[in-house]
Parts: sequence; structure tokens; C-alpha cells
Amino acid sequence: MNAQQVILRKMTPAEYGAATEHREAESVRVLSRLMPEEVARERVRRGTATFLPDGLDTAGHHLLTAENAAGDAVGNAWVGPDPHQASGSASSAWLYDIHVFVPFRRLGYGSAILTAAEALVAREGRTALGLNVVGDNEAAIALYRRLGYDVTSMSLRKTI
Repeated sequence: MNAQQVILRKMTPAEYGAATEHREAESVRVLSRLMPEEVARERVRRGTATFLPDGLDTAGHHLLTAENAAGDAVGNAWVGPDPHQASGSASSAWLYDIHVFVPFRRLGYGSAILTAAEALVAREGRTALGLNVVGDNEAAIALYRRLGYDVTSMSLRKTI
């Protein structure tokens, strides 16, 4: 497979709305395994309000659309301050979300978006990019491992 390349640009308001809707629906789907759906929906809504109080224009956050060489939007990403570090002194950034649109999956765009996000973080003087991944998302885990990401913590759960 040829290595894809993307250009990251700020999302338009319409793209931000669609990305938020998708991210929140996916988050509710995952959290609903652990709690009632209505509780999950409220938790996700509060999370968006907390982390993106000014939406698309929240300071320190990059809400990005990835375009390929043909100018097609192939996915998006949300990169911002590492929530595990004190603001103002953080040496790392956080990948809150990455999404490759269905027609462009399994073509190398996930790697391209992540590589472009890493370059953005490096240009800002940060030395690391952290992220969370759902434990059963084997494709994403394989991507992150292939690109050199290491496990830094792990949470396990068993329903009994």
C-alpha cells in the first residue's frame, strides 16, 4: 500500500457539527456497555461542554478535517491539551478523537491523519501525543502500535 498524505485544516462549522454528532454517538455506544444509555448520553454531553466550551473556537484545541491530495475530506481529528497535565506546562498533547470516513478506510488514511497530527503537535513544541482507545477496537490498536505508541495504562472490566 502506498503511503497516503493528508493536509489538516480547521473544520468548518458544518463539519464540526457532523464530527461532534458522530463522536458523541460513538461515545454513547461505548459507554452504554457500562451504564444506562441516558446516563451515558448526559456524561458525553457534559464532556463536550467541558472540553470544548467554545466549540470549534475553543482555545488550545485543533478541530481538523483531513484532506487527501485530490482535496477529498477523508476524515477528521481533534487534538488538544493533555488532560492529564497541568495547563501551561504540558509537554504533551492529547488526541481526543480521530475518524476516517467509511469510503477511505483501510487505505492508509488513519496513519496519514495521525502522522499529520503528530507533526502539528511537534510544531507546537510538544514532545508527546497521548490518546485513549477502546479495548476491543483491534484495528485502532494495531494502527497505534504500528506507529510506535506504547501502552501507558490499562483498565480491565468483567461483567459478573
